[in-house]
This record gives sequence, C-alpha cells and structure tokens, in this order.
Amino acid sequence: MESGPAPDTVALAKIVARQRAELDRLRDQAATAAVVERAKGAVMALTGCSPDAAGEELVQRAKTAERTLLEECWITLGSLIPPPPDTAEQPGAAPRVTASTACGTAGERTRDLGRLGKALVRVGTPQDLARCLLEHLSPGDSADAIMIFARLPSGGLELIGHAGIDATLAAQWRQVPPLSGIAALDALEARRPRWLEDIRADRKRYLLIGDPPERWLSRAWLPVVTRDTAEVCIGFLRTETGPFTPDVREHLMAVARLCAGRLRAFDPRSGSAPDPVADAVQQVLNILPGATMLLSPLRAASGGIEDYRVSAATEEAFDLLGRTGRELVGLRLLECFPTLSEEQPLWRGCLETLTTGDPYEGEPFAQQAVVGGVAELSMYSVRVSRLGDALALSWIRHDPSDRQEQRLADVQRLGNLGWANWNLITHEVSWSSQVYAVLGRDPEQGPVRITAMPDLTLPEDVPALTRAVGELVGRGRPCALPFRVRAADGIRHLRIVAEAVTDIHGTPVEVHGFLQDLTAQRSAELALVESEQAIVTQHDILRSERMLAARLQHALLPLPTRPQQLSGLRVEVTYLPAQSGIHVGGDWFSAIELPDGDALFVVGDVAGHGIDAVATMAQLRFTAKGMVITGSSLTGALTRLNTLLLHSRDSHGTATMVMARYSPDERRLVWAQAGHPPPLLLRDGEVSYLERPSGMLLGASASPHFTESEFRLEPGDRLLLYTDGLVERPTEGIDRGLKRLAESMVARHTEGPGSLGPMLADLLEGERRDDVCVVDVRVPLDEF
Repeated sequence: MESGPAPDTVALAKIVARQRAELDRLRDQAATAAVVERAKGAVMALTGCSPDAAGEELVQRAKTAERTLLEECWITLGSLIPPPPDTAEQPGAAPRVTASTACGTAGERTRDLGRLGKALVRVGTPQDLARCLLEHLSPGDSADAIMIFARLPSGGLELIGHAGIDATLAAQWRQVPPLSGIAALDALEARRPRWLEDIRADRKRYLLIGDPPERWLSRAWLPVVTRDTAEVCIGFLRTETGPFTPDVREHLMAVARLCAGRLRAFDPRSGSAPDPVADAVQQVLNILPGATMLLSPLRAASGGIEDYRVSAATEEAFDLLGRTGRELVGLRLLECFPTLSEEQPLWRGCLETLTTGDPYEGEPFAQQAVVGGVAELSMYSVRVSRLGDALALSWIRHDPSDRQEQRLADVQRLGNLGWANWNLITHEVSWSSQVYAVLGRDPEQGPVRITAMPDLTLPEDVPALTRAVGELVGRGRPCALPFRVRAADGIRHLRIVAEAVTDIHGTPVEVHGFLQDLTAQRSAELALVESEQAIVTQHDILRSERMLAARLQHALLPLPTRPQQLSGLRVEVTYLPAQSGIHVGGDWFSAIELPDGDALFVVGDVAGHGIDAVATMAQLRFTAKGMVITGSSLTGALTRLNTLLLHSRDSHGTATMVMARYSPDERRLVWAQAGHPPPLLLRDGEVSYLERPSGMLLGASASPHFTESEFRLEPGDRLLLYTDGLVERPTEGIDRGLKRLAESMVARHTEGPGSLGPMLADLLEGERRDDVCVVDVRVPLDEF
C-alpha cells in the first residue's frame, strides 16, 4: 500500500501555490496601475490639467458612462485621436440604444466591459487579444469567431490575430490584397462599421470569409482608431442569422473602443526604422554594468518634446512593470514610467540636458518596481547626459549603507545639528558639513580643536564653556551646555552635547558629540516671556482701572438699601454689574422727588466701559437732574444733553436714555426717550410696553427730534424702567428678550416688596455680558 505525500511536501506545495497567486496579483496590480497612469498622462496632454485633475476626470467619465475606471482608461488610450464618423447613424442602420430602452442590459454590459478591461491588462499580442475577446464577450453578444486585420502600407490587409477559426482558413486570409468587395477593407476606408446581417444580400456586395461562407450567417466589421486613421479592423463572426440589435451594436462598438488602447500599445507601425547608431550603442550597453537607457526624443507637430523612445538599454535597466533589458527597446519613456510628468525634475532635467548639453544629476528618490515578480521600494540616483541627438539616462540603486548615510544627513539638516569628532592623541578633527552651517563658519577655514571652541563664543559665555571643555578632556565628564556665537545674521544660540572615549586607564583619548542651533527655539521662548510679561502688566493696569472705575461709580451712583417712597409711589432700584470682562459699564439711574412734589425717574446707558464711560455717565446724570429741577421740559433736557455729548471733549461716544415725570395730583406720567427700550407696564395682571415717542440716541446727530408721551397711572399699576442688558443676549434678537421680560414679570409678580429679585434671577441665567439697571415703580392701592 502506497503512502500519501509527506506533510512537509503538502505544506510546501500550499506555500508555493499562495506565492504564485500573490505573484499574479502583484503583476496584475502593477499592470493595471500602468494603464491608469498612461490614461492620466493622455488626459493631461490633451487638457493641460494636473495629474490629480486628470485622475478625477477619468473617475467622473467612468461614473457618467457607467463604466469601470480601468475600462474608461483603455477607451481613453484608444481615443487619443477623435473618433471616426462611424458612430453617426448610417442610412438604414438601427438607431442607437437609449438609457430607457437598454435599462435591462446596461448594468450587465457595463460589468462585461469591466471584466474585459481587466483581462486586457494581461494581453500582450493581437493574437492574445482575439482569444480574449472570444472568451469575454457576454452571452448575448457572443461571437463564434474573431478576426483582427491591420492595414498594410500597400493598402491591403494582414491578419494579425484570430480566434475560433482553423489554421487553414487563417493562412488563406493572412494577406489580403487591396481589392474591392472586402468588408473589413471597406470598413477601414469608410471608417464606419459594416453590419452584414443578410447573407444572401451581403454575398452580392462582398467576398465573404468562410469555407463555405454559410458557416457564419452574420458578421460585423468595426474599424478601430489607433493612429491618425483607422488602421485596424475587428471582425465579429456569428453562426446565427438575423440583425444585430441596437444594444448589441452599441456594446460591440464599445468593445472596439476599449481595444483601441491595447492595439495602440503593440502597434507594429508605432516604431521607427532601424537606427544604426542605436544598434552600435546597444552593442556597447550589452557589456556595461548598471542600468542605462539610450533615449531618442520624439517631437510633436509643434516641435516640442512629447516623449522619448528607448533605443537601447543595458540588461540591468528596468521599468515600472518589471520589464528589463531588450524588452524596453522600442517602448516610450512614459510607457515605461507612467508616473513621470512634465512637472517633475527628471523631465525638466532631460529637456535642459538636450538643449544645453550640461549633464543633469537628480536628487535621490524612492522608486517602486516589480523585480522578479516582487514589488520593491528602493532609493536611486539618476544622471542624464547628452549623446549626439539622444540622451543617456542612467540610475544607481543605493545599498543600505548609502541609504543610512543619506538618512543621517537628513536628520542633521532637519534637526539643524551637526556631528563632530576630536581625536585627543593625533589632534585630528572631523566635522560634518552641518557643523559649519550651525556655527556660520566658512568650511575653507576648517575645523578647530575642542579646546579652541571657547574662542568662537561670545565673551560672556567663554568661562562656562572653558570649564565644561576642561572637565570633558581632562576628566572625561560629559558636556551639555548652551552658548552663543556671533554669525553674519546676528547672535546664534547653540548647544554642545559631547562625551569622551577613554582608554583602559580612564584617560580621555577621543571626544565625539554634536552641535545644535537653537536660535529659533530660544527666540520663541524670549518672545513668549515678553508676551507673558506684557499680559501681566496689562492685566494689572486693567484691574487697577476697574477698581478705580468701580469706586468712582459707587461714589457717583449710590444704591438705596431699601424701597423708597417718592410722590406717593414705592420705588425699588437694582444695579447689577457685568460678570464677564474687566471694565465697569456706564449704566445709571436717577429717582428723586422734585421741589414741586413731582417725581423724576431717569434710566440711561452710556456706550462703552471703563473710566471714560463712568465719567460720561456722571456728567449726564447730574446734568439731567439739574436741567429738570431748574424748569426744563423732558424733551428740552434731552436736546441739551445731546448737544453736550457732541461738543464736550470729555464726553464718551453715545448714550441712550429714558426720562419720566410723575405728577401725583393728576396721577399723570409724562415721558420721553432717546433710543432706549420702552418701559413695561403691568396692570390688572396684563403687561404691555408703552408706545415709544420719537427720539434717537444721544450724540448721534446734531439735529435730533424728541417728543413726549403721557398716560394716567392707576392704583396697583407697576412700571418697569430698565437698560438693554436686561433683554439683550448675543445669540438672539431683542424682540425675544422683550417677550421673555414680559412673561417673567407676570409670572414672578407679587404685591409685596422683593419680587424684583426673583424676576431678575429668572431672566439673567448664566454669565452676564453687560450691566443691568432696573427702576421698579409701583402705585400702592392704599394711596387712593
């Protein structure tokens, strides 16, 4: 009885299978990326847009046409020349299928085209293309045979690919002379599809392929644009009879357009005649090591360089898809490296070298390539030299040690530091180039010994650095010390960090370390300290100003500790300063009994905060009382106060104000206002705002107009005068605040004293951003 395979053998076979699958996946991925990048390059060349914009354009085209991105890329590559007029409807031809008539098959055909686009990535020859088409056409569009003809320079046809036909028939139609009656040739010359759907009528017009011709009862010949003219025609041969439906026609034409990009990639006429110089160079490159290409420039009609053709290559040369050596010859540079663009330094370097003859050496760059089926990312340096009318492009792959050195240089540059080494026995000194940049020292002056380092510093820093260096070279004590040097751009703040290497006796024999430029960091620290000091100073000034303004305000605006009786009215006053900010506001009030027995109520709000606002508030408060006491009307007082604000140097901006005079004998209240919110009246459980008489804020105009309004107070009435801080909030309009005040006055009203506090607590939730001043006037019931 035979035993099965060993477990190790089975495991090894599974590993090999997985590696092969991963290898195929990587190859497909690299090939797909190349197709996408070539299509992006085509869009960039046609529109002049950036690589990102070209990629977005391809994505949008694919979405609009309901195609996959890969399918759209193949169509774009095949449509670099405007499509032939075959897409126009021919007389008698079936109309194009629309979205509504093809809704049942559009999704399936889009998926078919997507699968075909992916399959085209692995197609390498026209023969492979024919087999691919025969295999991947959808069932509804299935062809029993595929024939691909290319036009010859003599005008005839050459069969370059076929599938589904036998070798004998292929040999018979390998070369077709330029005769009339050949459907494929007719389609190429007219650049229109030829739909042969009735074999009896078609055999009268064309020489039909087949032995016998009835082998295929219907056939379609579709020209494909691969260059300036239609040079390739694809034939779809079917054994079934009947016409090609509109959606089938549309799908087959899409397949032809999809194949155009692939046909253009391996078009045998896309090359040029043999170049003896290139052949000679190739013989030399065959024996040279390294990766080198000979590039022949390809010029557009305008004379500019549009690409380069690889005329020769060494065996170690490779491209993005993993092709090497002679496989690259005949290809274009952008086909080998699709990600290369005109904006990149290498492309510009090639143009400069071709124009001036000066060699170009590029900065090291990372490049991923498929080598042996494995994607690798390596660092390279590139060099371009002119060779006659061509360019020699060579690149060197850096080994790990080179990459490590480059990384060290990058760390020094990015960290603005450099390493240094001092041999205390031989007195040899080694500095990196960055040390000279840090010190601002000319490299031609050379390095200095470790003991001479204090000579480079400012005089103030010499003693400390001298002690640290002495401890370092004498006792081997590590050194980490900041110091300053004078450079061409000013004073630099540096730091030295070094340690000693000792012999077996503990004697220092070598010192190594680094020097770092901390000027930017130190400047930022000093600026931060200065800013903090300025903030503290400003805060102290503002705090002192607030304290002074608050004392001045309390002195000028004393608040009564309990309700007052004025002309038979009970008056309660509240002033609440803002909780945010550091300035005192300009809100104020007056509630006094006049010599004739009337009562005067005034509430005002000066724009701004601080000492200036408090000074203006005091000026308006005392002037207003004095004017009314001496006989001025309310409107007259407002007019004079407006003039005072306009012409007084000590005044502060603008102000709003409401003034009311109450006569107890008639229970009449006369009031006027200057841009101030209206008083709120509570009567018999209902609230209403008094209708405002005309009047604009004080200090805004040289010719204001003020009017008065009056009404009669009734027993039990409650009248509220207030500043805008009670009703305004930053996130809402004042109308909403007025509504909230009216609702709270009804809800929180009580007949006894003290109801003002709960109402204000209800209205002023959260942090107050402005001062609040309220005068609460009540008409007692027992007075009447």
